[in-house]
Amino acid sequence: MSGNMGMEQLIPIVNKLQDAFTQLGVHMQLDLPQIAVVGGQSAGKSSVLENFVGRDFLPRGSGIVTRRPLILQLINNPHEYGEFLHKKGEKFTNFDEIRKEIEADTDRVTGQNKGISNLPINLRVYSPNVLNLTLIDLPGLTKVPIGDQPADIEMQIRNMIMTYITKDSCLILAVSPANSDLANSDALKLSKEADPDGLRTIGVITKLDLMDEGTDARDVLENKLLPLRRGYVGVVNRSQKDIDGKKDIKQAIGAERKFFLSHPAYRHVADRMGTPYLQRVLNQQLTNHIRETLPSLRDKLQKQLLAMEKEVDQYKHFRPDDPSIKTKAMLQMIQQLQNDIERSIEGSGSALINTNELSGGAKINRLFHERFPYEIVRMEFDEKELRREIAFAIRNIHGIRVGLFTPDMAFDAIVKGQIGRLKEPSLKCVDLVVQELTNVVRACTQKMSRYPRLQEETERIITNHIREREQIVKENILLLNDCELAYMNTNHEDFIGFAKAQNQTLAPSAQQTSENTAKSGRKLGNQVIRKGYMSISNLGFMKGGSRDYWFVLTSESLSWFKDEEERDKKYMLMLDGLKIKDIEQGFMSRRHVFALYNPDQKNVYKDYKELQLGVETQDDMDSWKASFLRAGVYPEKVSDSSNGEEGASEGSTSMDPQLERQVETIRNLVDSYMKIVTKTTRDLVPKAIMLLMINNTKDFIMGELLAHLYASGSQNAMMEESPEEARKREEMLRMYHACKEALKIIGDVAMATVSTPVPPPIRDEWLSTGQDQSRIGQSGPPSPGGNMKRPNPPPSHPQRVPPPVPGGGGRPAPAVPSRPTPAPPSRQGNSGVLPPPLVPSRPGSGPGIGGNPPLPQRVQQAAMNAAAGAAVNAATSELMSSFGFKK
Repeated sequence: MSGNMGMEQLIPIVNKLQDAFTQLGVHMQLDLPQIAVVGGQSAGKSSVLENFVGRDFLPRGSGIVTRRPLILQLINNPHEYGEFLHKKGEKFTNFDEIRKEIEADTDRVTGQNKGISNLPINLRVYSPNVLNLTLIDLPGLTKVPIGDQPADIEMQIRNMIMTYITKDSCLILAVSPANSDLANSDALKLSKEADPDGLRTIGVITKLDLMDEGTDARDVLENKLLPLRRGYVGVVNRSQKDIDGKKDIKQAIGAERKFFLSHPAYRHVADRMGTPYLQRVLNQQLTNHIRETLPSLRDKLQKQLLAMEKEVDQYKHFRPDDPSIKTKAMLQMIQQLQNDIERSIEGSGSALINTNELSGGAKINRLFHERFPYEIVRMEFDEKELRREIAFAIRNIHGIRVGLFTPDMAFDAIVKGQIGRLKEPSLKCVDLVVQELTNVVRACTQKMSRYPRLQEETERIITNHIREREQIVKENILLLNDCELAYMNTNHEDFIGFAKAQNQTLAPSAQQTSENTAKSGRKLGNQVIRKGYMSISNLGFMKGGSRDYWFVLTSESLSWFKDEEERDKKYMLMLDGLKIKDIEQGFMSRRHVFALYNPDQKNVYKDYKELQLGVETQDDMDSWKASFLRAGVYPEKVSDSSNGEEGASEGSTSMDPQLERQVETIRNLVDSYMKIVTKTTRDLVPKAIMLLMINNTKDFIMGELLAHLYASGSQNAMMEESPEEARKREEMLRMYHACKEALKIIGDVAMATVSTPVPPPIRDEWLSTGQDQSRIGQSGPPSPGGNMKRPNPPPSHPQRVPPPVPGGGGRPAPAVPSRPTPAPPSRQGNSGVLPPPLVPSRPGSGPGIGGNPPLPQRVQQAAMNAAAGAAVNAATSELMSSFGFKK
């Protein structure tokens, strides 16, 4: 593919930019403009596009040939071929086959009877001689439907054209034939509507060689008649005879050049006419676009270069085998690890705080104050089993004798059993803290991934230390439990004593008393305990059970709203007398479910005996349970039903009133003392874990970790870089140098290319949008196809030539097209002196393109020139008569 030298000059520039950005891995958004041709039928639109591409591949003929938009994508590629979107994968190397496929696909969609369609044909042409451009060949405007064309054919084609040319990235070639009236050009009218400022529109005048003999389009091409901001370019395309005779595009361009140089009306503007000049104009627009894109690309590169500067400074003089660099890197890594673990556990008020998830310290705090108390309460309250144990203990102590007094040994036996049961939740709390602390260490050592052996060794040393401290913490927690078992401090200030315990035997049941006391102790007004989203699982889909609600838990009630704005309240449930229990997870359910219910089998919510609440994770469920515990909603009692029923029946049949009072007294004493022990355990277990594990681990990392690392093996082997890090360093250096090279190329491109200024605006009232065609014809000057400029007819007696008029310069006065010649002016008096003729200025001596006088002034000038011409003719006739020549 050849024929567009300007494009071939731009290709190396764009390729250099593309190569530089490809090395950087940065997508270069040049987005070169689209070029669309607009015009009437058989105006030569397809020929203009073919000349720009340099190959002959578009359908030709008379009438409406282009019946579907052709979107031609030119793609720079080492190999030359075409590919259609509707035949993806099939490569066309013969451009005659491309033309046939365009015609065949057009007929498949629109039929063979001149039908049209707005469904575009997408053709990609790959070639080493093109830029990445998009050319659009649009159907020609028509007014009278023929064949299968609809009645509103004009409006359909108009709307189709407007969808393409209204884009700001589209250059418009308004193609008008020279042998038709330019004032009625639909191409110019549509271009004005789509591009009111005229910045994207270039006028193209075709068929200059087909104008009537004696006419020319000189005034139009000089942008004096119907001016455009970017002016007009005249082209001479190949005729149908030339196409049928396989005339090459290069030969056609040579013939075109010869035509402009030999034509007397165009030879003075021949350097601004023809297909090569049109190519240069379009290529200059592409160059301007590239230059306009360069500043944003330069800014992007400079930002990327500044972002890489700091990191590249470390790599510039980096030597992987330098021991001093390895030692410095190890110390920096360990110091960073110490800071990260300290920040993760103790918290931080700096800007580095994580706003997406809880840190390790926050999660451990939740274990201490939510999960651990919940596990204790869940274990502690088993009323039926406890009363049965007290009854057995009193009977076994009395033996065969009948006891008159409540035995204190029963109190010791029951309390020791309850204290021993505190070991399980305490050890479970230690396990959960160890797991969370290990996760913190693993997350903080991820920053050592540059040195994988150092990361692995550091994680191993710290984890081993945590495991060692875990055993010590568990031993000390068991020691605390043994201390509680060793001595029953019945003189504790919070212990009620035997006297008060006996006085409470006539009060309500101990279970209700203990729970009410717990509730009253936990509630300080109706304060908010927790907020969050949950779903109601046991409601049907139509009743809103499938969606999440915003729940607000206070110390007295549970309310839920439509969303977290808390405006649309759905319900408020009072918590008095409610219990909480687990619900087995369904086979297809992904949610964890628990329920609120009333032990008295009363309805909890409307007609439902229980309210089932679903959350996403197990941690969320445990956290909500702990929050309900703070609100005084206790978990369901877990006991062996058979033993409980047996003990209950046995106790009910053989328990006398005296034994019942003794059981109640011991129960009150156990409840009072276990509150003291539970409170102490909840306070001391977190403290022991903090002292013996968390704080000790932090001190170990601060003081002893580095010594253990040095003692674990060779420092050189430990500080070996990972292959990924070596590649990252090499990639960073490569991108740094490529970025600098790209900036240099951008500077070279800016120096090698020149952008042209935007032409100044012109007076173009003649091209008002939406104006009636007849009105345009009346107010505007004539077009080349209407009344082109014709030379004066030869005199009837050509054998005698009048001498030239002095001062006339040997040039006949130009005649003005389509203007009636006014009568010659009458002589002024008898002096015989005519007014001096008004000689028009020479072509090209006036203002350049875009600098013409306004239309009324030009019309007035033309009228004055006509009057002057008439006066000169009259003077010439008189002079000829004086010399004896006949008229």
